[in-house]
Parts: sequence; C-alpha cells; structure tokens
Amino acid sequence: MTLPQIVLIAAAAIALAFAVRRAYLRAVIRQIGPRELQELLPRQSDVVLLDVRNADERARDHIKGSLHVPVGDLLRKIDTLEKHRNRLIVVYCQTGSRSLAAAATLRKHGFQVANLKGGMGEWNFSART
Repeated sequence: MTLPQIVLIAAAAIALAFAVRRAYLRAVIRQIGPRELQELLPRQSDVVLLDVRNADERARDHIKGSLHVPVGDLLRKIDTLEKHRNRLIVVYCQTGSRSLAAAATLRKHGFQVANLKGGMGEWNFSART
C-alpha cells in the first residue's frame, strides 16, 4: 500500500468516526425543532435557552431571553448553569452542530438538555414561514 492510499484510508476512517459520533449524539440527545421550542417558551420557568455561539454571532442575532456561554468556555463556566439544573436547557448554535456537542457535555454533567435542531438557521427560517 502506498502512502497516499494510507492517508486516504485514514482520512476516510476519521470522517466515518465523526459521522458515527454525530449520529449517536443525535440519537441520545433530544432534538427540538423551532416550532416545538416556540410552544415550550411560554413555560419559561421550565426551559432555559443557551446560545453557545461566539460573541460576534450572538451580536448579529439571538433568541430573546437566552443565556450566552460560548462552546469553548462551557466547561470553565459550567458552574454558572448550576441554578438551572432542574430545568430543560435547550442549547443552540448556528446550525446545530456545536450545540449538539455542548448538549452532550452538559448531559455528562447531569443536566437535562435538548438541542435546537438546525440552530439559528432553522429558527430564523421557521419565523419567516
């Protein structure tokens, strides 16, 4: 086997591993669509929205009333979410990928979590339809 073939096989294996991990997380983390979230929001005492995007993304657009902890800061600031431990934390980002990873981290730490399916992109599209 040549070096380029080995590199190609390794890259394919890594891509497959990421795809399997993402599929697994989608299976174990509750996925909430924009319409379902809109139905949950009036019960604000039961739901916390968590935006895990960076500050620039949040400055352009965010869901009113959401908390902000960038995904890179989540472990360092997880104690700030402790007061919400008994509430459903709906995590969102721009597309639903970073928030899925963040939701998995929160779940590992004992939080009740869900991921906003499709992130802000779906949320904004849903608002227009």
